[in-house]
Amino acid sequence: GHARTYVIFDVIAKYLRSKGYRIKFVMNITDIDDKIIERAKEQEKTWEEITGFYEKAFMEDVRILGIDSIDKFARATDHIPQIIKQIKTLIDKGYAYQIEDGIYFDISRFSDYGKLAKRTVEQAEDAVSRIVESISKRNKGDFNLWKFSKPGEPQWPSPWGEGRPGWHIEDTAISEKYLGQQYEIHCGAQDLIFPHHEAEIAQQEAASGKKPFVKYWLHSGFVTINGRKMSKSLKNFITIRDLLKEYSPEALRFMVVSAYYRSPIDYKEDLIKQSEAAIQRFRELINKLELVKKSGPKDEKIEVNEIIGNTKTEFEKKMDDDFNTPEALAVLFNFIRIINGFIDEGVLDKKSAGQTIKFLEKINEIFGILPQKDSDIPGEIFELARKRENLRKQKSWLEADKTRDEIQSLGYSIDDTSYGPLVKIRNSKS
Repeated sequence: GHARTYVIFDVIAKYLRSKGYRIKFVMNITDIDDKIIERAKEQEKTWEEITGFYEKAFMEDVRILGIDSIDKFARATDHIPQIIKQIKTLIDKGYAYQIEDGIYFDISRFSDYGKLAKRTVEQAEDAVSRIVESISKRNKGDFNLWKFSKPGEPQWPSPWGEGRPGWHIEDTAISEKYLGQQYEIHCGAQDLIFPHHEAEIAQQEAASGKKPFVKYWLHSGFVTINGRKMSKSLKNFITIRDLLKEYSPEALRFMVVSAYYRSPIDYKEDLIKQSEAAIQRFRELINKLELVKKSGPKDEKIEVNEIIGNTKTEFEKKMDDDFNTPEALAVLFNFIRIINGFIDEGVLDKKSAGQTIKFLEKINEIFGILPQKDSDIPGEIFELARKRENLRKQKSWLEADKTRDEIQSLGYSIDDTSYGPLVKIRNSKS
């Protein structure tokens, strides 16, 4: 689920840059909160050891998945002065108050509270996500800005006493430093809309007096597994590392872009198999184009520039419609079908093959779905898979089964997907 969110916003940032927009992409890292402190106590480690371990693992996942559009990773604990300054502003303006365990934001003072999630202030009282319970709070939905530390807990000095920042305040303090009091796009998963993003709006607009805090909110949909929400308690979740033991990073990225970012993805193994099969088709096409570029006909027989131009226009039209990546993929697959037809007919020339490769590489700079290396599977195995696919289309089932048996006898497996056959080494999961 986290991978889905990070990948799709990486794609969106890269697309905007490809269109000429100047993007400054900042991602915060929550490196102190109650859960981190609890985990440190359980494992008898310092909070720095816990956050250091998980931040390192996260950065490695980001690298492997090709998420390289982010300009700044900002840790909460590196921005304590900015957090304190913003809390002080909220107190001075009458939006925050102090009780025995910390500083709280008074949601009754901010009349627009709930506008993003379309809740009234009274409905906002139902908030349950990371809302601290205290009988001294003015309103049940008031959220913590600064939490006074108990003995032995991590702490930083402040005008109100030693403590640590609340979850919501770190984001607006960080974004104000790097992006200003107002900016264009804020991204996150749907479960952050309320109360987290609602709290951010309240904090920043109350502190600055400027509206709107953010022009566009982009929220990614949930990932379920076999129709059920992924959950550690249900033990039905899959880590990025586990998935990548069997499938490529590009297959995961393809799976993400094959769904509209606001819609849910119901993960099934067939879905990642389809994605792996699709990127195998991409790799095979690039290999064929490289061969044509090297030894194909010199004379230009078709006008590929016009086809590329039309495809680019249609691709951008779909992406400009709220980043509709599945529709954009459909445009791309239609282009691939046309090019494959030209190759099969022997009418694609060297120059056109080179132009096609450059166009696909430009698309790949956005989507990141083209495998960076050739498959470990020999070309003759793919040829057998294509032969079997043609036999199946001709309804020569017996011959197709014989070809499948031949593939398996050579140590490979084959699965039929909506994107064509997926070929894997037999000791891989299939």
